[in-house]
Amino acid sequence: MSVAAGPVRHPRGAAAGTRRRAAVIGSGFGGLAAAIRLQSMGFGTVCYEAHDQPGGRASVYEDGGFIFDAGPTVITAPHCLEELFELSGRRMADYVRLLPVTPLYRLQWSDGVSFDYVADEAGLIEQVQRVSPGDVDGYRRFADYTRQVFEKGYEELGAVPFLSFTDMLRAAPHLARLRADRSVYAQVSRFVKDEHLRQAFSFHPLLVGGNPLDTSSIYTLIHWIERKWGVFFPEGGTGALVRGLVRLFEDLGGTLRLGAPVDRVTLQAGPDAPQHVVHAAGLPPQAFDVVVSNADVRHTYANLYRGVAGAERRQRRLERMSWSMSLFVLYFGTKRRYPELAHHTILFGPRFQGLVRDIFRGPRLPDDFSLYLHAPTVTDPGMAPPGCEAFYVLSPVPHLGNAAVDWDAVAEGYGDTILAALEQRLPGLRESIVIRRHFTPADFASKFSAYQGSAFSVAPKLTQSAYFRPHNRDPDIPGLYLAGAGTHPGAGVPGVVNSAKATCDTIAADFHVVTG
Repeated sequence: MSVAAGPVRHPRGAAAGTRRRAAVIGSGFGGLAAAIRLQSMGFGTVCYEAHDQPGGRASVYEDGGFIFDAGPTVITAPHCLEELFELSGRRMADYVRLLPVTPLYRLQWSDGVSFDYVADEAGLIEQVQRVSPGDVDGYRRFADYTRQVFEKGYEELGAVPFLSFTDMLRAAPHLARLRADRSVYAQVSRFVKDEHLRQAFSFHPLLVGGNPLDTSSIYTLIHWIERKWGVFFPEGGTGALVRGLVRLFEDLGGTLRLGAPVDRVTLQAGPDAPQHVVHAAGLPPQAFDVVVSNADVRHTYANLYRGVAGAERRQRRLERMSWSMSLFVLYFGTKRRYPELAHHTILFGPRFQGLVRDIFRGPRLPDDFSLYLHAPTVTDPGMAPPGCEAFYVLSPVPHLGNAAVDWDAVAEGYGDTILAALEQRLPGLRESIVIRRHFTPADFASKFSAYQGSAFSVAPKLTQSAYFRPHNRDPDIPGLYLAGAGTHPGAGVPGVVNSAKATCDTIAADFHVVTG
């Protein structure tokens, strides 16, 4: 039986003597974090994963002794992960070990300038001094600005759900004082004048799907997050962190269903609020009090909740929003080591602003590129056979709605061009490659149901942030909640993990659950 449209009633508990039940759709970092929190809150929680391994976009590909993490590889703000274990009196160190990465990034430009991005202030100032002595004072003022943004935007608001416009009005004076209306690049440019340094302190939005020329300056808080806590890599790869979270969830009594894509969720009448009936492949339909969707947010409304009152309206609104760029990712393993490598290298092309505009607004695939090169064997040699190196390199590219690229036709050649560019810095690279595969925007669309092949969901513009972003609790469908990159606060590992915190705090309030 379906529920007729009418006034929204958010669930407020369960009948005496019954245990509340929750479904989480998708086992990415946001989904696993939500599942762990729900299980810790006393919900009987089932997590549905469409693929045969957990992690969502943080899946793992293994071949010939090489281990390739498919998804996020920059782990910051480790406390937000540690908190998931502390909820039940456990220690993250008993499940997974995080290894510090230094330098955090090595930045290299086509004109030969390089910059080792480190966490300590003295080391960063030394790097700034080397590139542009006249910008040292400006950098100090920029760092202080990012500290203020961090204290307001991350510590106070990062895990707070913006469910009403009143919530936004309360934050508005602080956001105005911090000039959230300016872009990251524009705000950085007010502090430093050298173009290399402007790019060095502006590239971070690209790591969460944002355009540095358009993304709110609030995202400069990433700089202070990295200054405060550093950057880490899980021993054994990001997949090891996923496995640790899964083990925690199962230790708490949660159930993970792999290879169980959810076809749809229907609503049926319940004693106090609608029940969400999850229809997953190969499993009998199961009713839940709560659903947290970690799936692509547009897919949630267009497919999972198709036919439910309010879903089509939400779908249309999402389709009018700006979406993040996509990625071309090339995984490869070499039969030799490159001892001069950093773990994370950003390779800037000859263009910055023009290339960024082409990536986010252009109608075609740009001929040039900037690249992020990930070499996990620098920190953890076990990611490849002895004497070998594991890599992935990613190039930000337009999503499928901006550029109608036939990726089946161009992917191999595009990868060849990237490898040729890398070989200028890594001699003999192409002849040393023994394993190679790629992942394109078309793969993001088909494998992850990502709208337009977007790699990071809804773009993090000011007009699509906080209250203006899809809410952690759906305002029209009682019992439906969101976690992950498409809701507040946004993409990136801290972002999606904090989205789960904001969402589960909302669920706790709705169900009168007392949390520690």
